[in-house]
Amino acid sequence: MSLPASIRYLRDYIAIPSVNPMGRTDIPREWVGEQQYADHLLHQLKKMGLDTVCVGGKERPSIVAHASVPGAKETILIASHLDTVPVDNMEIAPFDPQMDSGRIYGRGACDTKAGMAALVAALESLLENGTLRCNLVLVGESDEELASAGVTEVLAHLGKDKPDWAIATEPTGLQVITQHKGVALAELRAGGRSAHSSRPQEGENAIIALARAAIALQELGVQLASRPHPDLGPGTCSIGLIHGGHAANIVPNEAHLSMDRRLLPGEDEISFRAELELTLYENNIAGVEVTECRVEKPALHTPHDQPCVQRCLHELTEANLPNEPGAAAFGTDAGVLAQHGIPSVVWGPGSIIQAHTEREFVEQDQVEAMTSLFAGLLSR
Repeated sequence: MSLPASIRYLRDYIAIPSVNPMGRTDIPREWVGEQQYADHLLHQLKKMGLDTVCVGGKERPSIVAHASVPGAKETILIASHLDTVPVDNMEIAPFDPQMDSGRIYGRGACDTKAGMAALVAALESLLENGTLRCNLVLVGESDEELASAGVTEVLAHLGKDKPDWAIATEPTGLQVITQHKGVALAELRAGGRSAHSSRPQEGENAIIALARAAIALQELGVQLASRPHPDLGPGTCSIGLIHGGHAANIVPNEAHLSMDRRLLPGEDEISFRAELELTLYENNIAGVEVTECRVEKPALHTPHDQPCVQRCLHELTEANLPNEPGAAAFGTDAGVLAQHGIPSVVWGPGSIIQAHTEREFVEQDQVEAMTSLFAGLLSR
């Protein structure tokens, strides 16, 4: 029995490595970057008659494809990122897609090659039948798993030619996500004065200063937990990396800390930096400074009366599927799109519980359902 187009395309996509190196240098070069996957999509979408280009760097490109309908009054952007996380400790062959008991296994199966496969299959059918009713900007963005460089390059490419609204395909179990937390990172540096370890009183230990800062930041996390968002829960902070010093017999003159902060709607880089600096000040921590503070993915908060929400919910209603909008703890490129004035939601097949796992998979019926939902959305 022949497989649906969406499943065939998903298997093709999984078989193409597109690993985001995440700053690492130990991943086989033939697995790294989105170029192979982007080239495959470029050929596939051009064959479908779409005006398609690659934007960004050669090894880390993004795809932008336009399907235009004469007289259409609405333009929708649907983005599905090209990159996957690395494949360490996977218990299955990451790039050899296998089907078993209604599941498709492989790295990127649900995050987010299933979303791209459903979109391409739906669009192909609409173009063949002449039933596409809106303009579509199909985007495959690079670097979503790290710093969202790809979606930033896509927005620069589009310039003032903004779509009316957007969908970021992520594994949401077909639920329309209207809110999610943002992702921010900070770097702190402690300065001290070196001395011989036999006379530590003559130095200033940077690691001790940074340890005091780490304890204060842990207390900040407790404070954040007491101020939960009604839908998203509390913002969080987590110290992920700390290092410093040169040798056990040298009082260290420098130490560094890296931390992750999950933002709530309304919080941004300015409020984040101010929060960190106030924490250091209130705890009388001297010699420690915030050297870098950046938001990689803004928080998302899209009102439910926006057309992007209502249109997607309508498709779920038409398909007799649950249509209650939801919130997510993870960040997505929908936050970046919304920050640039494009009302956005997150919507796609698969479960976030399976993303990044040792046996990543997506349910076949979820992919086929998403294909039908996209077809309905784009043909109304």
